[in-house]
Amino acid sequence: MKRTIRKVAVLGSGVMGSAIACHFANIGCEVLLLDIVPKELTEEEKAKGLTLSDKAVRNRIVQTSFDKCLRSSPGPLYSKKFASRISLGNFEDDLPKINDYDWTIEVVVENLDIKRKVYEQVEKHRRPGTLITSNTSGIPIHLLAEGRSADFKRHFAGTHFFNPPRYLRLFEVIPTPDTDPEITKFLLHYGDLYLGKVSVLCKDTPAFIGNRIGVWALLKVIDTMRKLDLTVDEIDRLTGPVIGRPKSATFRTSDVVGLDTLVKVSNNLYEALVNDEGREIFRLPDVVNKLDQNKWLGDKTGQGFYKKVKNSKGQSEILTLDLKTLEYKPKQKVKFATLEAAKTVDSLRERFKVLLAGKDKAGEFYRDSFYGLFQYASNRIPEISDELYRIDDAVCAGFGWELGPFQTWDALGVEKTVKAMEAAGYKPAPWVYDMLASGHPSFYQVENGRRLYYDIPTRSYKGIPGQEGFIILENLGNNIIWKNAESQVTDLGDGIINFSWHSKSYTLGSAVIEGLNKALDLAEKDFKGLVVGHQGADFSLGANLGLVFMYAIEQDYDEIDFMVRMFQKTVMRLRYSSIPVVVAPAGRTLGGGCEMTLHADVAVAAAETYIGLVEVGVGLIPAGGGTKELTKRVSDRFIEGDAELNALQQAFMNIATAKVALSAEEARETGILRPQDRIVVNRDRQLLEAKRTALLLADAGYTQPLPAANIRVLGRSGMALVAAGVNGMKMGGYISDHDAKIAMKIANVMCGGDLTAPQEVTEQYLLDLEREAFVSLCGERKTLERIQAILTGGKPLRN
Repeated sequence: MKRTIRKVAVLGSGVMGSAIACHFANIGCEVLLLDIVPKELTEEEKAKGLTLSDKAVRNRIVQTSFDKCLRSSPGPLYSKKFASRISLGNFEDDLPKINDYDWTIEVVVENLDIKRKVYEQVEKHRRPGTLITSNTSGIPIHLLAEGRSADFKRHFAGTHFFNPPRYLRLFEVIPTPDTDPEITKFLLHYGDLYLGKVSVLCKDTPAFIGNRIGVWALLKVIDTMRKLDLTVDEIDRLTGPVIGRPKSATFRTSDVVGLDTLVKVSNNLYEALVNDEGREIFRLPDVVNKLDQNKWLGDKTGQGFYKKVKNSKGQSEILTLDLKTLEYKPKQKVKFATLEAAKTVDSLRERFKVLLAGKDKAGEFYRDSFYGLFQYASNRIPEISDELYRIDDAVCAGFGWELGPFQTWDALGVEKTVKAMEAAGYKPAPWVYDMLASGHPSFYQVENGRRLYYDIPTRSYKGIPGQEGFIILENLGNNIIWKNAESQVTDLGDGIINFSWHSKSYTLGSAVIEGLNKALDLAEKDFKGLVVGHQGADFSLGANLGLVFMYAIEQDYDEIDFMVRMFQKTVMRLRYSSIPVVVAPAGRTLGGGCEMTLHADVAVAAAETYIGLVEVGVGLIPAGGGTKELTKRVSDRFIEGDAELNALQQAFMNIATAKVALSAEEARETGILRPQDRIVVNRDRQLLEAKRTALLLADAGYTQPLPAANIRVLGRSGMALVAAGVNGMKMGGYISDHDAKIAMKIANVMCGGDLTAPQEVTEQYLLDLEREAFVSLCGERKTLERIQAILTGGKPLRN
């Protein structure tokens, strides 16, 4: 049976319910969001003369919750206009409407009796054959469906989103014994392809997989911290990006999520897991219970493990909680020899070897916490999952880890680590010994570009289901056809090659530019098309500002001019190559990264792409074709008249305010992405989609385009208009003299310079204006101060 999801009903409009509704709206679904009817009027409603029968009152709870969700940061919607896809209502008046909906998701309070009452009402109105799922995180799924009809049970499962649903990619699917296997299969596929999630099949065990392993790992960190007498500052330094975890690390994450959430989950797991050998880790230490009692829950109460205060100078300062005295103290700089030794190791897998080999307290911390995690994760198979890769997938997608427990263990060497674990008292599960004894040295291996996992029952390696839709560059090491220190060219097959880079912050320095030109050379000579993109966290943060700053300080403007000229030539090659070029941005795509995207034949952007021309923020203007390209797009879209002026003004403001689109959809609205550019919700599918797009262009008979020579610019008339606005802003004290100077440099490019009348110019003409403006601004002290502040954290520029 073909199943299409067009309309989704979400029951419960709390934090999760409203955010889930928003994410379904993000992908184009029509959504109905319902909640309970209030029992009493508010004072404001009484003053307006409203009654409990008025619609505004009856929908007050859902409206208030939804409005709060829309105001939250980061935002739950790809575009604010998508809010119109969501209709609000209440259970009493609007529940019958679910008969017309394809999927009903229950997200009401975590109370079994209340949920069962909701399902009883749902069964009266639900159309047979439609999906019904629960987002519960703490109630056994099979208990929820007890007493329901056979059709209800066949189409019922747990579908657990992580908060916030737009950003955290874990989507746990938990079938019951009565769930139709085809429904389970559909939910896993839908989560991946349409919701952009990492879909993980879970057993119906307490906290499923993500929270069971992730929360245990967090509490094990606290356990090891207490053993070694480490501080909050030290733990957050040891458990953040250095080990491939989010910057919020351990305690900052707790403050953001809310300590009460951690306490609730931990206590529930301690009560439920009477036979779990690691159960005692879920018993919270006294200090955590004390914080909970004090309502020091984190951001929601103004203080937790950290507290923001104003110092004697009136400046904001973050204080750290001393867990011994429960007093807040200034943050301390953290230094460990092990961390210093790891600084020069770029590869996370190689860095783990350095970290766990450390001879200081940091090394002790890593060994104790990771050996404990490895033991615990290995003992959870087959209790929570039959396949080890699902555990890695769940914690990586749900908690933002770069490597899961078994991936990390592989990086350290399984057999060597088992011996060290035994010596430390953390003997792993018997199946790990069986794996090693059967001649399988690792949990994963790569074969013909596919990642395989060790399957415990068959004692063999098997392919991970669903990876046919992915291209994973790290699995294609044997396909690299060229590389230098910061970039590489990989053969993706079918006549398409990929250019990727791994410079710090994915900046576009000389080695990356060399690599991109080499990729274009190879593609034009021997291949059908080129995909530009990689699978790092961010596409690119732009140019290497350190190099620009060095040349500017030395007043070597010829070198700066050469750098900019080379980048301009490279992005123009992207646009005017003899083969189709598809650029695949994701994450932060700023400055030069945005300019690369602007010059693609087609951009295939991840939905979570944060893109913009931000050069104004450092006192410069976009000079890699960005200012030129936005000017060209205005010229292409409009003929002479007010519409042209309005569009030019909007493009100018996007550059002058360094506007960053906070999603690919928003980038389309601002003109960074065009109608022909594509958006992919699941980033894991992005490179394959980019490859397919390049092939389609090539096979359709791609013709090399010609540089534009008919870009209409307004000359002095346009400049006068901009100057009036800029002067008004300056006179009003909204911008500085230097800001005004930058704005007029942008306007000079977009209006074609000092032309007496509107006329048509070439792309190269505008590129030359861009470059001249950029180089001249590099000689401005204010610009150097801005660049230097970014590079050195705000220390004053020396005379």
